[in-house]
Amino acid sequence: MKFKIDENLPAEVAADLRAAGHDADSVFDEGLAGAQDSNLLETAQHEGRVFLTLDKGIANVQAYPPKSYSGIILFRPNVSGRGSVAAFVRKHLPLLLSSDLTGRLVVVSDRSIRRR
Repeated sequence: MKFKIDENLPAEVAADLRAAGHDADSVFDEGLAGAQDSNLLETAQHEGRVFLTLDKGIANVQAYPPKSYSGIILFRPNVSGRGSVAAFVRKHLPLLLSSDLTGRLVVVSDRSIRRR
């Protein structure tokens, strides 16, 4: 799978995905840090990448209809700090990687994984 990692997620997420054999790049590494959400999602869409983020504005299905994208994963941990957020993402990645993410918004919280 191909992924684009938002700047608000730890860089280790991209490294973990690459180590698992996936094609992952980050917004920060591409010089897109601070870009508007619409620009980031347009880039991910153009590149055929699943977009991973902590930005809850991305879950606006009217602004960003999931069926228009290769997939959007919104992580909503109840923890903060780079290490804690990385651990939260790592905990949920195996299940997400075994799912068909195409055209879906997946919201991952401590209590549930919701798919739209």
